[in-house]
Amino acid sequence: MKVLVIGGGGREHALAWKLAQGARVQRVYVAPGNGGTALDPALHNVPLCTPEELADFAAAEKIALTVVGPEAPLAAGVVDLFRARGLRIFGPTKAAAMLESSKAYAKAFMQRHGIPTALYGSFTDAAAAHAHVDKHGAPIVIKADGLAAGKGVVVATSKAHAHAAIDDMLGSNTLGVQHNAEGARVVIEEFMAGEEASFIVLCDGKQVLTLATSQDHKRIGDGDTGPNTGGMGAYSPAPVVTPNVHAKVMHEIIHPTLAGMAKDGVPYTGFLYAGLMIDAQGQPRTVEFNCRLGDPEAQVILMRLKSDLFEVLMHATEGTLDQVELQWDRRTALGVVMAAHGYPQSPRKGDVITGLPAPDAEGTELQVFHAGTAQRDGQVVVNGGRVLCVTALADSVRLAQQRALAAVREIHFDGAQWRNDIGHRAIRH
Repeated sequence: MKVLVIGGGGREHALAWKLAQGARVQRVYVAPGNGGTALDPALHNVPLCTPEELADFAAAEKIALTVVGPEAPLAAGVVDLFRARGLRIFGPTKAAAMLESSKAYAKAFMQRHGIPTALYGSFTDAAAAHAHVDKHGAPIVIKADGLAAGKGVVVATSKAHAHAAIDDMLGSNTLGVQHNAEGARVVIEEFMAGEEASFIVLCDGKQVLTLATSQDHKRIGDGDTGPNTGGMGAYSPAPVVTPNVHAKVMHEIIHPTLAGMAKDGVPYTGFLYAGLMIDAQGQPRTVEFNCRLGDPEAQVILMRLKSDLFEVLMHATEGTLDQVELQWDRRTALGVVMAAHGYPQSPRKGDVITGLPAPDAEGTELQVFHAGTAQRDGQVVVNGGRVLCVTALADSVRLAQQRALAAVREIHFDGAQWRNDIGHRAIRH
């Protein structure tokens, strides 16, 4: 069987690495891939980007299964195109992916279907948005409505901070948000206190299968300081998701979301990621939805998955997820992201990376997943903001953290940034 993974980031490297271990998988293509997928003898990069090119390739190569990694191809309707051509693909349709591609759509959906989330307002007019902030004060959360590669959210600790974020998102757009068809829009939410967790499930349109829990670390600096990023590291499982919280999330968020999408005539297939805020009483609310595996959550979740991912996703595309039970490594997986100089505002490209360990096909205890890397003149170089995710398995969070950081310190590129405290909440518990 041949498999195609769409995307070129760390999540896609992890997906391709895991799919390549499938008993029936003969070849895994990654489009366009990165420097790490190019180095792995089990994976094959193909320089394709548009939905049409990808569908033509899948048809010509008789690809048995295509898996979509990032949000942009989903929002562009790649799943709709593949299905129209009779090609098997795992991911949500363009209409279903609106849960991620439009914050305003997602908030209205949650309100309509009684899914717990923060109170909010939606604005295209800057004056009205500023007035809302003046009325409600800070802390307050400002979100760009379109896709922003994980960086379109500002947790404003002061009114001035909030006003500046509104001016950026509705005006200068330094974050490079891809605005939706009706133009620039911001969603302004009440600030939710608590602990975040990532709750990711597989959906086949009717049934749902939960993946292992995880927790991402969004801020650039140790102690959760500095600006938000696409994610500086993660670990799995997340102790904050107790059995009681897990049951509440399924009952109050996941099942109502899938039922609501079906009721709205947009049945949901693919990965569904609910970003949660869990308060001191253990009550979960939805921060946001993503229509894909998280990054860097994918890296730690897939390190722990013992089941054959290819067979699981074949069931998901057949609508037979109820026949699957996932097997997990009992150990903790922890991933530390190494980011480029200048990330997240202006990452510098071209720095040479040295000290990378050889790819380990089994990845029993340590795996380096590439994200923003490329091969140039026989060297691996920085080619994006988040460069690598060094991921380790161990018997405790602290040991996994130590193992990952020991590997991080062996890898070098100029200006590398990473956090030394990934997993600190679980260690503190």
